[in-house]
Amino acid sequence: MQTIVDPAIPLDERAFKEVITKERSRADRSGRALVLLLVSRQDGGLLDLSDRVSFVTDILSGMKGDLGMLGWVEAGRMIGLIVPEIDSREIAGVSERLETECEDAVARDASCDAWPELSVTLRVYPEEGDSEETFAELADPFLYPELSMDRRTRAGFLFLKRRMDVVFSTVMLILLLPLLALIAALVRATSPGPAFFRQVRVGHLMKPFTMYKFRTMYSDVDHHVHHHYVSWFITASDQVSADAQPTTFKLTTDDRITPIGRWLRRTSLDELPQLWNVLIGDMSLVGPRPPLAYEVQQYRPWHRGRVLYAKPGITGLWQVFGRSRTTFDEMVRMDLRYARTMSLWTDIKIILATPIAMIIGKGAC
Repeated sequence: MQTIVDPAIPLDERAFKEVITKERSRADRSGRALVLLLVSRQDGGLLDLSDRVSFVTDILSGMKGDLGMLGWVEAGRMIGLIVPEIDSREIAGVSERLETECEDAVARDASCDAWPELSVTLRVYPEEGDSEETFAELADPFLYPELSMDRRTRAGFLFLKRRMDVVFSTVMLILLLPLLALIAALVRATSPGPAFFRQVRVGHLMKPFTMYKFRTMYSDVDHHVHHHYVSWFITASDQVSADAQPTTFKLTTDDRITPIGRWLRRTSLDELPQLWNVLIGDMSLVGPRPPLAYEVQQYRPWHRGRVLYAKPGITGLWQVFGRSRTTFDEMVRMDLRYARTMSLWTDIKIILATPIAMIIGKGAC
């Protein structure tokens, strides 16, 4: 016998967060938007008395329409209303209407005088924010509830993964010190400038960090060439047929690269200084490639998962099995597949396969 759920009764916290995740994925596929309206007490107190809960649910039930769903965002403290399938061109007007209706309903209902005022806030997906200063806001925990749920369920694995990162990076930095010194000397001797290249990348949960590499380009070169190419590559990934897709994520003919730099890139030896990033916790041994800020600015909403669900890595599924000979969308799908299935055994297999990929250099530029 099928259980009938009363749409006016809030779903429990876990079930409602699953609905948020599913509706967000649905919005990615349909190209439409959703609004999450949150109601709680301004003092952060409980809404667990029946009259208080029914007061809030009565207001939200009158606003939800046919597709809306009520649920606990934070059990006993915050109730949410998710309104999906909104035309992205109408999102501003819908958001303003929902917020105004809710605030007006609270203001005119005398029963709210018996307890502290309610706080009404809105979250919109896809979120607005395409500058480095707003990247962190794109990891909104209310819109991505699975992030905190995954961290709790994978706490043991993440602890062991971090321990492996620390031990492996420490050992490798010590063992490879002569090679690192030799490469640094070659870089300095073959072109003027520093041996190391520092660059700000977007890391886990959209947090920026400084990534280290051996310098492979001449000093003081113009980086706008790469900026324009990568922006075009990302936006063109789903707009042309598979046969017409660009074949590499990196520029294959780039006169900014030094002769020694070209060899370092082909063998991926320019990535070795990132062992320091692993040691200090900015990166992991295995994970998605950390993007540049102007790459993230071109992302479609579903692309963001590659920097939300896993810490960036020196090596990974794309680096080993795809490298630069894949489309951007294919790279993202490989990163998302790793994030969904990552385990210590998966990490070990990828680490063991990395030296072969470095030696062969297939797809590297």
